[in-house]
Amino acid sequence: MTSTAPHERSLLLRPDGTPVRVLVVDDETALADLLSMALRYEGWEVRSAGDGAEALRTARQFRPDAVVLDIMLPDLDGLAVLRRLRQEIPDVPVLFLTARDAVEDRIAGLTAGGDDYVTKPFSLEEVVARLRGLLRRAGASAARAEPLLVVGDLVLDEDSHEVRRGGAPIHLTATEFELLRYLMRNPRRVLSKAQILDRVWNYDFGGQANVVELYISYLRRKIDAGRAPMIHTRRGAGYLIKPGE
Repeated sequence: MTSTAPHERSLLLRPDGTPVRVLVVDDETALADLLSMALRYEGWEVRSAGDGAEALRTARQFRPDAVVLDIMLPDLDGLAVLRRLRQEIPDVPVLFLTARDAVEDRIAGLTAGGDDYVTKPFSLEEVVARLRGLLRRAGASAARAEPLLVVGDLVLDEDSHEVRRGGAPIHLTATEFELLRYLMRNPRRVLSKAQILDRVWNYDFGGQANVVELYISYLRRKIDAGRAPMIHTRRGAGYLIKPGE
């Protein structure tokens, strides 16, 4: 899986002004988690399901605006899930995940109803781009995302790239800013080194596996120095940010 460093995007909204909702259906837990993380990073509300039955139950309650659906599920064929899903939510767009050896006429059938597909392996950016297209065609509207990220007394302005804690300015390098932005877009969520490398460095870090630890230490010196700590290490799991206590 590949992805690119975060950049400015407009937030897609439902007609009522709330973030769009996406249901991810894949029995590969690691892949579903990775996709869900990437979609939440877009500001979308995400739920996941590991099989067809769970997908249908979740869809009834969650009412997604789009569905990412693996063709091969342990209990139901992806197309069977689609048929039942459309009985509940007639116009919901679907992005199918297919294996490279999927036959062409099968794929043609998938896209006949205005849906789309990507073949494995795929990039996270490709999935996000395809979903954005489906959501826009389905009526989701683009709105300017609120430029301020706030965690406790720490405020990050995504437009001006200014950072303040308790009103005091904090000067960051471009990479430090991107790392802090990623943490603040996922408050109280543990982010692994692999997730951080993929999102902030896009793996272009010259093989220096300790680069995340290094930049976390830089941030701590600037964000936490002399204050209640906000950046925390979960040994063996990753890092998270939360309000200072």
